[in-house]
Amino acid sequence: MSDQAILVTGAAGFIGFHLSQRLMKAGYRVVGVDNLNDYYDPSLKQARLDILRADPAFTFLKLDIADREIIDLAFAAYKCEVVIHLAGQAGVRYSLENPHAYARDNLVGFTNVLEGCRHHGCRHLLFASSSSVYGGNTKLPFSTADSVDHPVSFYAATKRANELMAHSYSHLYRLPITGLRFFTVYGPWGRPDMAMFLFANAIVSGQPIRLFNHGNMKRDFTYVDDVVEGIVRLIDRPPAARGAGEPAPGPADSFAPWKIYNIGNNRPEELMHVVALLEKELGRSAIKELLPVPPGDVLATFADIDDLTRDTGFRPVTAIETGIRQFIAWYREYHRIGG
Repeated sequence: MSDQAILVTGAAGFIGFHLSQRLMKAGYRVVGVDNLNDYYDPSLKQARLDILRADPAFTFLKLDIADREIIDLAFAAYKCEVVIHLAGQAGVRYSLENPHAYARDNLVGFTNVLEGCRHHGCRHLLFASSSSVYGGNTKLPFSTADSVDHPVSFYAATKRANELMAHSYSHLYRLPITGLRFFTVYGPWGRPDMAMFLFANAIVSGQPIRLFNHGNMKRDFTYVDDVVEGIVRLIDRPPAARGAGEPAPGPADSFAPWKIYNIGNNRPEELMHVVALLEKELGRSAIKELLPVPPGDVLATFADIDDLTRDTGFRPVTAIETGIRQFIAWYREYHRIGG
C-alpha cells in the first residue's frame, strides 16, 4: 500500500464513492470527508460509506466544509499532498429554491478548502466544476477554449466562481490547481435527483417521466467509471506555470499553474433514446409528460475533450447501452426489484 494519502471531499457522494474505491484499489490511502447532509436520502450515502469503511485504507471524517475551523484542523492533521474536492451543493433546479445553500457550500466551503491547501502542503488540488458553466453558449461541442461568462443558473454561477477563485489562489500562492467540468455523470450508486435515477423511479412506479423541451433535449451522459478514469489520470499531472516567453494562455489555462478540463463522453444522447433504453432494461413502458424548458436548463450539452485526450490519453469507453444496463442491474439489486 502506498504511503501517500489523498484527501477526497464528498467521499460519500456518487463520484466521490467511486473515486475513493478506485484510489484504494490503486494502492493509495484515502481520507474521506463528508457531512452526510439530507439533500437526498442519507441512507444511500451511508450505504456507500459502509462499503468504503470496510477497507482499512479508508479514513472517514464527518465534517462540514463550510466549518472553517474544523476543516483547517483536518488539513493540518493529515497534510495530504493531493486533494480532490468533490463536495458541494449540487443540482440546477434546487438552486432556484435555495440559493443560500450554494453560497454556503460552494463559495464559503471552497474558500476553506483553498485555504487548507494553501497552508498545509498540498501540491495539487483537483476540484469539481460542471458543464453547467457553459450556460447560454450555443456552439457545440462545448470547448474549454470558449468563454463561459453567461451562466443561466445560480448553481452554474457558483461553479464558475470556483474556477475563478481557484485561479486567484494559483496565481497568488503558486498552488497547482486543476478544475474538472463534469458532464451528466450516471451509473451505479448514482444520485436520486439526476435524470437517470428519476426516469428509472418513474418507470418502475408507473409515474410520468417529465421530459422538458417536449423531449427534445440532449445530454452528454458520461459513465462514472470513465469520469473516475479521467480524474485519476490527472492526479500526477499538476499544471505548470507558463514562462514569460511562452504563448499567451487561453480561457482554460494561465501563466499561473491552473488548468481546466472537460470530462465527458464526447457524444450527446437524445433523452428519448435514453428513456427507450431504460424501458428495455426494466421491461416496462414509460408514461411521458412533455413539458417546456424550465428556468436554468440548457437544450444540449456536448463535451469537447480533445485537450484531455492530448494531455493524458483519456478516452471514454462506456457506450450508453452498456452504462444503462449496468446502472439498472445495480438499481434492481439495491431496490430489490425482480427481473
